[in-house]
Order: sequence, then C-alpha cells, then structure tokens
Amino acid sequence: MTQISAKAVASLRSKTGAGMMDCKKALSESGGDEEKAYEYLRKKGLKSAEKRSDRDTAEGRVFSYIHHNQRVGVMVEVSCETDFVARGDEFESLCSDLCMHIAATVPSPVAIEASEVPQDLVEKERAILLESEDMANKPEDIREKIVGGRIDKFIKERALLEQEYVKDPSISVDDRIKAAIAKLGENIRINKFARFELGA
Repeated sequence: MTQISAKAVASLRSKTGAGMMDCKKALSESGGDEEKAYEYLRKKGLKSAEKRSDRDTAEGRVFSYIHHNQRVGVMVEVSCETDFVARGDEFESLCSDLCMHIAATVPSPVAIEASEVPQDLVEKERAILLESEDMANKPEDIREKIVGGRIDKFIKERALLEQEYVKDPSISVDDRIKAAIAKLGENIRINKFARFELGA
C-alpha cells in the first residue's frame, strides 16, 4: 500500500477544502497521485451534492461586491438550509467568489440557468448568425447545424451555472457550488443576482 505523507494530505486539502480523512482516502485510492485524488474527491462531492438537491433552502444571505475600479457592482442572493451555514466563513467565501465571477466574466451572465436565458436574446443572435457573411454560400441544413452549435455556445456563455468558473476554468460555476454543497453538507442555491456597470 502507498505511504501517504501528511504534506501530501495537507496539499490536497488546501486545493479542495475536503476533510483530512477524505483527502487521505482519496490519495490512497489513487496510489498517491494528487491529480487523480483531486478528480476522485470532485466526483464524490458531485454525487453528494446531487443527493441534497431537493432539500429546502430557507436560509441564506444577500452578498454584494464592488469592483476595485468602482465601475462594476454585483449583488447575489444565495440560499442554504440553516442560519448556521449562512453565517459561516465557507458560505461567505462562496458568495464572494460568485460575486467576483459575475463582475469579471465576459460576456456577463444574463440568467442563472440555460433555460432562463431570454428567448428574444437567443432569437436576435440566431438572426445575426444566419445573416453573417460566412453563412451566405452554405446549404440550408449545414447553416442550421452550424448556427445551432453556435447558439448552444451562446446560451452556455450567458447562463451563470454553465459558465467556466473564473478562478478555475477547468470547472463550471455549478461545479464550484456543488463543491461547497459537498463540503458544508447542505443544499445551496443561487436565487437571483444583479450586475451593475457604470454607463452600461
């Protein structure tokens, strides 16, 4: 069996926020490979988050953030199951990360989930794509396929949960929330957000 050092456990813990025993088990299961252990913990966290997704979230907080240039501000309402978690550092850290993500991401999110991206915005983009020069000489079915793919990407880029997380583009915002759910042991939801930009 692979010997797992305390240093390796501490390193994995600082990256994932998972408990010491969970990190040690993940490293043992992956033969000491930190990358594999990280993936193991992510999968475990996502499974545990799925189990909690139906639980009621009646507590939480409204969190705000003003960017250093004073030109962008964000407010986000995030809910959880208990007041105890809502007042904790981990939950505050998540809310802060979400605000910074919303402030920094281009294009800015316009909805929480893909299904909530306004249809008029999608149709406007579809019309622009269909009339673009690179579509002019393509057969109808090919045009529809290309535009369909670009529309899917357009929606994904504007739905907050689908966006690549600004601090770690290898995961989505949804993955960041699920990691917090796994760590805190409570269901967490973004209820609404608002982004303000001077002159926009």
